[in-house]
Amino acid sequence: MTSGFPARTDLALDAFARDVGEVFASFLEQDSGCREYGVELGGERWFLKAAVEPRAVASVEGAIRFHTHVRHDAIIPLRRVVGGPSGPVLVYPWVDGEVLYGPGAPDGRTRRLDPRSTHARFRRLSVAEILAAIESIFDAHLAVTDAGFVAVDLYDGSLVYDFSARKMWLCDLDDYRPGPFTLEADRLPGSTRFMAPEEFQRGATIDQRTTVFDLARTALVLLDEADVDTRFRGTPALAAVARRATDENPRDRYATVAEFVAAWRRAAGTAA
Repeated sequence: MTSGFPARTDLALDAFARDVGEVFASFLEQDSGCREYGVELGGERWFLKAAVEPRAVASVEGAIRFHTHVRHDAIIPLRRVVGGPSGPVLVYPWVDGEVLYGPGAPDGRTRRLDPRSTHARFRRLSVAEILAAIESIFDAHLAVTDAGFVAVDLYDGSLVYDFSARKMWLCDLDDYRPGPFTLEADRLPGSTRFMAPEEFQRGATIDQRTTVFDLARTALVLLDEADVDTRFRGTPALAAVARRATDENPRDRYATVAEFVAAWRRAAGTAA
Protein backbone atom coordinates (compact mmCIF):
# COMPACT_ATOMS: atom_id res chain seq x y z
CA MET A 1 0.00 0.00 0.00
CA THR A 2 1.16 3.52 -0.73
CA SER A 3 -1.88 5.34 0.61
CA GLY A 4 0.33 7.66 2.67
CA PHE A 5 1.72 9.30 -0.46
CA PRO A 6 -0.23 12.08 -2.18
CA ALA A 7 -0.85 12.18 -5.90
CA ARG A 8 0.94 15.54 -6.09
CA THR A 9 3.19 17.75 -3.99
CA ASP A 10 4.24 21.38 -4.22
CA LEU A 11 7.45 20.61 -2.34
CA ALA A 12 10.84 19.94 -3.87
CA LEU A 13 12.13 16.40 -3.36
CA ASP A 14 14.30 17.14 -0.28
CA ALA A 15 11.48 18.89 1.56
CA PHE A 16 8.91 16.33 0.39
CA ALA A 17 10.94 13.41 1.74
CA ARG A 18 11.20 15.05 5.16
CA ASP A 19 7.55 16.06 5.15
CA VAL A 20 6.01 12.75 4.11
CA GLY A 21 7.87 10.48 6.54
CA GLU A 22 11.04 9.83 8.50
CA VAL A 23 14.17 9.93 6.34
CA PHE A 24 16.55 7.12 7.26
CA ALA A 25 18.84 7.15 4.22
CA SER A 26 19.88 9.66 1.58
CA PHE A 27 21.78 9.35 -1.69
CA LEU A 28 22.53 12.89 -2.75
CA GLU A 29 25.48 12.64 -5.15
CA GLN A 30 24.46 10.36 -8.01
CA ASP A 31 26.07 10.19 -11.45
CA SER A 32 22.59 9.89 -12.94
CA GLY A 33 21.52 13.41 -11.98
CA CYS A 34 18.89 12.03 -9.63
CA ARG A 35 18.58 12.30 -5.87
CA GLU A 36 17.20 9.51 -3.69
CA TYR A 37 15.90 9.00 -0.15
CA GLY A 38 14.89 6.13 2.08
CA VAL A 39 11.73 7.12 3.95
CA GLU A 40 9.75 5.30 6.62
CA LEU A 41 6.02 5.93 6.56
CA GLY A 42 3.35 4.10 8.55
CA GLY A 43 5.75 1.36 9.59
CA GLU A 44 6.86 0.69 6.00
CA ARG A 45 10.04 1.69 4.24
CA TRP A 46 10.12 3.30 0.81
CA PHE A 47 12.70 4.47 -1.70
CA LEU A 48 12.06 7.88 -3.29
CA LYS A 49 13.80 9.02 -6.46
CA ALA A 50 13.53 12.13 -8.62
CA ALA A 51 15.57 14.07 -11.17
CA VAL A 52 17.40 17.09 -9.78
CA GLU A 53 19.24 17.86 -13.02
CA PRO A 54 17.62 18.34 -16.44
CA ARG A 55 19.67 15.53 -17.98
CA ALA A 56 18.00 13.00 -15.65
CA VAL A 57 14.41 13.81 -16.59
CA ALA A 58 14.38 11.41 -19.55
CA SER A 59 15.56 8.53 -17.35
CA VAL A 60 12.82 9.17 -14.79
CA GLU A 61 10.23 9.23 -17.55
CA GLY A 62 11.80 6.07 -18.95
CA ALA A 63 11.42 4.36 -15.59
CA ILE A 64 7.69 5.08 -15.61
CA ARG A 65 7.37 3.68 -19.13
CA PHE A 66 9.43 0.59 -18.27
CA HIS A 67 7.52 -0.32 -15.12
CA THR A 68 4.21 0.20 -16.87
CA HIS A 69 5.07 -2.71 -19.15
CA VAL A 70 7.47 -4.97 -17.23
CA ARG A 71 6.81 -7.02 -14.11
CA HIS A 72 9.01 -9.68 -12.52
CA ASP A 73 9.58 -10.90 -8.97
CA ALA A 74 13.27 -9.93 -9.15
CA ILE A 75 12.63 -6.38 -10.42
CA ILE A 76 11.89 -3.86 -7.67
CA PRO A 77 8.46 -2.52 -8.70
CA LEU A 78 7.44 1.11 -9.08
CA ARG A 79 4.52 1.54 -6.67
CA ARG A 80 3.54 5.17 -7.10
CA VAL A 81 4.38 8.30 -9.07
CA VAL A 82 3.94 11.58 -7.19
CA GLY A 83 3.72 14.70 -9.32
CA GLY A 84 6.21 17.32 -8.17
CA PRO A 85 7.12 20.90 -9.07
CA SER A 86 10.25 19.74 -10.90
CA GLY A 87 8.91 16.46 -12.26
CA PRO A 88 7.75 13.06 -11.02
CA VAL A 89 8.86 11.53 -7.72
CA LEU A 90 9.14 7.75 -8.06
CA VAL A 91 8.15 5.63 -5.07
CA TYR A 92 9.54 2.09 -4.77
CA PRO A 93 9.39 -0.36 -1.86
CA TRP A 94 12.63 -0.43 0.11
CA VAL A 95 14.26 -3.86 -0.16
CA ASP A 96 16.84 -5.43 2.11
CA GLY A 97 20.16 -5.91 0.42
CA GLU A 98 23.28 -4.16 -0.81
CA VAL A 99 24.09 -2.70 -4.22
CA LEU A 100 26.95 -4.68 -5.74
CA TYR A 101 28.61 -1.53 -7.03
CA GLY A 102 28.01 1.38 -4.71
CA PRO A 103 29.80 4.61 -3.78
CA GLY A 104 33.44 4.35 -2.88
CA ALA A 105 36.81 4.69 -4.56
CA PRO A 106 36.72 6.68 -7.79
CA ASP A 107 38.35 3.87 -9.77
CA GLY A 108 35.83 1.14 -10.53
CA ARG A 109 38.22 -1.81 -10.39
CA THR A 110 39.73 -0.60 -7.10
CA ARG A 111 36.22 -0.41 -5.69
CA ARG A 112 35.38 -3.95 -6.79
CA LEU A 113 38.65 -5.43 -5.51
CA ASP A 114 38.35 -3.94 -2.03
CA PRO A 115 37.72 -7.10 0.06
CA ARG A 116 35.23 -5.16 2.20
CA SER A 117 33.13 -4.15 -0.81
CA THR A 118 29.78 -5.74 -1.54
CA HIS A 119 31.09 -6.83 -4.94
CA ALA A 120 34.07 -8.70 -3.48
CA ARG A 121 31.96 -10.29 -0.76
CA PHE A 122 29.48 -11.46 -3.37
CA ARG A 123 32.25 -13.03 -5.46
CA ARG A 124 33.40 -15.00 -2.39
CA LEU A 125 30.07 -16.84 -2.30
CA SER A 126 29.87 -20.39 -3.57
CA VAL A 127 29.54 -20.90 -7.31
CA ALA A 128 26.12 -22.47 -6.74
CA GLU A 129 24.85 -19.38 -4.94
CA ILE A 130 26.22 -17.02 -7.58
CA LEU A 131 24.66 -19.13 -10.34
CA ALA A 132 21.30 -18.92 -8.56
CA ALA A 133 21.60 -15.14 -8.43
CA ILE A 134 22.53 -15.01 -12.12
CA GLU A 135 19.50 -17.16 -12.89
CA SER A 136 17.28 -14.49 -11.32
CA ILE A 137 18.91 -11.81 -13.50
CA PHE A 138 18.44 -13.88 -16.65
CA ASP A 139 14.86 -14.84 -15.82
CA ALA A 140 13.97 -11.19 -15.24
CA HIS A 141 15.33 -10.36 -18.68
CA LEU A 142 13.09 -12.94 -20.27
CA ALA A 143 10.23 -10.80 -18.95
CA VAL A 144 12.00 -7.67 -20.19
CA THR A 145 12.30 -8.97 -23.75
CA ASP A 146 8.81 -10.50 -23.70
CA ALA A 147 7.57 -6.95 -23.06
CA GLY A 148 9.52 -5.67 -26.07
CA PHE A 149 12.34 -3.93 -24.21
CA VAL A 150 16.12 -4.17 -24.54
CA ALA A 151 18.72 -3.56 -21.84
CA VAL A 152 20.50 -0.21 -21.64
CA ASP A 153 22.95 0.59 -18.81
CA LEU A 154 22.87 -2.83 -17.17
CA TYR A 155 25.82 -3.23 -14.80
CA ASP A 156 26.54 -4.35 -11.25
CA GLY A 157 25.18 -1.05 -9.93
CA SER A 158 21.78 -2.35 -11.10
CA LEU A 159 22.05 -5.36 -8.80
CA VAL A 160 21.03 -5.49 -5.13
CA TYR A 161 21.84 -8.68 -3.25
CA ASP A 162 20.30 -9.74 0.06
CA PHE A 163 22.97 -11.96 1.62
CA SER A 164 20.63 -13.22 4.34
CA ALA A 165 17.75 -14.21 2.09
CA ARG A 166 20.02 -15.12 -0.86
CA LYS A 167 17.85 -12.94 -3.06
CA MET A 168 18.93 -10.92 -6.09
CA TRP A 169 17.04 -7.74 -6.99
CA LEU A 170 17.30 -5.54 -10.07
CA CYS A 171 16.91 -1.77 -9.82
CA ASP A 172 17.53 1.43 -11.78
CA LEU A 173 16.50 0.00 -15.14
CA ASP A 174 15.40 3.49 -16.13
CA ASP A 175 17.22 3.57 -19.47
CA TYR A 176 15.79 0.30 -20.79
CA ARG A 177 13.98 1.04 -24.03
CA PRO A 178 11.55 -0.55 -26.47
CA GLY A 179 13.59 -2.29 -29.09
CA PRO A 180 15.09 -2.83 -31.47
CA PHE A 181 16.16 0.76 -32.05
CA THR A 182 18.88 2.62 -33.93
CA LEU A 183 21.54 4.35 -31.84
CA GLU A 184 21.37 8.05 -32.69
CA ALA A 185 24.20 9.14 -30.39
CA ASP A 186 27.91 8.36 -30.21
CA ARG A 187 27.30 5.87 -27.41
CA LEU A 188 24.70 4.61 -24.97
CA PRO A 189 24.93 5.29 -21.24
CA GLY A 190 26.56 2.57 -19.21
CA SER A 191 29.71 0.98 -17.87
CA THR A 192 32.12 0.01 -20.65
CA ARG A 193 32.90 -3.19 -18.76
CA PHE A 194 29.43 -4.51 -19.53
CA MET A 195 28.66 -2.97 -22.93
CA ALA A 196 28.58 -4.49 -26.41
CA PRO A 197 30.67 -2.94 -29.21
CA GLU A 198 27.58 -1.67 -31.05
CA GLU A 199 26.65 0.44 -28.03
CA PHE A 200 29.50 2.75 -29.09
CA GLN A 201 28.53 2.96 -32.79
CA ARG A 202 26.23 5.70 -34.01
CA GLY A 203 23.71 4.16 -36.40
CA ALA A 204 24.05 0.65 -34.93
CA THR A 205 21.04 -1.56 -34.26
CA ILE A 206 20.43 -2.19 -30.56
CA ASP A 207 18.37 -5.32 -30.12
CA GLN A 208 18.19 -8.58 -28.18
CA ARG A 209 21.65 -9.58 -29.36
CA THR A 210 22.93 -6.53 -27.50
CA THR A 211 21.08 -7.60 -24.36
CA VAL A 212 22.57 -11.09 -24.76
CA PHE A 213 26.06 -9.55 -24.70
CA ASP A 214 25.26 -7.44 -21.63
CA LEU A 215 23.85 -10.43 -19.73
CA ALA A 216 26.81 -12.64 -20.56
CA ARG A 217 29.25 -9.93 -19.48
CA THR A 218 27.34 -9.62 -16.20
CA ALA A 219 27.73 -13.37 -15.62
CA LEU A 220 31.43 -13.26 -16.48
CA VAL A 221 32.06 -10.42 -14.03
CA LEU A 222 30.10 -12.05 -11.21
CA LEU A 223 31.79 -15.42 -11.68
CA ASP A 224 35.32 -14.04 -11.95
CA GLU A 225 37.42 -14.95 -8.94
CA ALA A 226 39.50 -11.79 -8.83
CA ASP A 227 37.81 -9.30 -11.17
CA VAL A 228 40.53 -9.69 -13.78
CA ASP A 229 38.55 -11.60 -16.44
CA THR A 230 41.00 -14.51 -16.28
CA ARG A 231 39.72 -16.59 -13.36
CA PHE A 232 36.25 -17.68 -14.42
CA ARG A 233 34.74 -19.96 -11.78
CA GLY A 234 32.14 -21.56 -14.04
CA THR A 235 32.47 -24.74 -16.04
CA PRO A 236 34.02 -24.92 -19.52
CA ALA A 237 30.49 -25.41 -20.89
CA LEU A 238 29.32 -22.15 -19.32
CA ALA A 239 32.44 -20.39 -20.54
CA ALA A 240 31.68 -21.54 -24.09
CA VAL A 241 28.13 -20.15 -23.89
CA ALA A 242 29.42 -16.84 -22.57
CA ARG A 243 32.10 -16.70 -25.26
CA ARG A 244 29.53 -17.01 -28.05
CA ALA A 245 27.20 -14.54 -26.33
CA THR A 246 29.96 -11.91 -26.17
CA ASP A 247 31.22 -12.27 -29.73
CA GLU A 248 32.10 -8.84 -31.14
CA ASN A 249 29.93 -9.55 -34.18
CA PRO A 250 26.26 -9.46 -33.13
CA ARG A 251 25.34 -11.92 -35.89
CA ASP A 252 27.53 -14.57 -34.26
CA ARG A 253 25.81 -14.31 -30.87
CA TYR A 254 22.61 -15.98 -29.76
CA ALA A 255 19.79 -14.27 -31.66
CA THR A 256 17.49 -13.81 -28.65
CA VAL A 257 17.68 -13.66 -24.89
CA ALA A 258 15.49 -16.77 -24.71
CA GLU A 259 17.95 -18.71 -26.90
CA PHE A 260 20.89 -17.55 -24.78
CA VAL A 261 19.21 -18.37 -21.47
CA ALA A 262 18.21 -21.83 -22.74
CA ALA A 263 21.83 -22.53 -23.76
CA TRP A 264 23.11 -21.25 -20.40
CA ARG A 265 20.65 -23.43 -18.51
CA ARG A 266 21.63 -26.51 -20.51
CA ALA A 267 25.29 -25.84 -19.76
CA ALA A 268 24.52 -25.29 -16.08
CA GLY A 269 22.42 -28.46 -15.93
CA THR A 270 19.31 -26.52 -14.89
CA ALA A 271 17.25 -26.78 -18.10
CA ALA A 272 13.65 -27.88 -17.52
